[in-house]
Amino acid sequence: MTFDIRHNENESRFEASVDGHLAVAEYDLEEPNRIVFTHTEVPEELSGRGIAAAIVKYGLDHARERKLTVVPQCAYVASFVKRHAEYEDLLAK
Repeated sequence: MTFDIRHNENESRFEASVDGHLAVAEYDLEEPNRIVFTHTEVPEELSGRGIAAAIVKYGLDHARERKLTVVPQCAYVASFVKRHAEYEDLLAK
């Protein structure tokens, strides 16, 4: 299943609107070139559809494209990276 995910820079988040509900992965940008994922939220009505994973993957791909170091402050993002080793190289040392 695919979702229309977008980067909302004004709100510092990656988001998807599905069935009238908004799912988000929020972040803070820090210098130099560091993105801190702070919170991921999917409304209960959308639970179990893989929306959080799709949004986080989109955000991590965005970080890779822009050569940003990732700090997974959000527990969901941290667990996603543990399950998807291809993103471990993005993590701050």
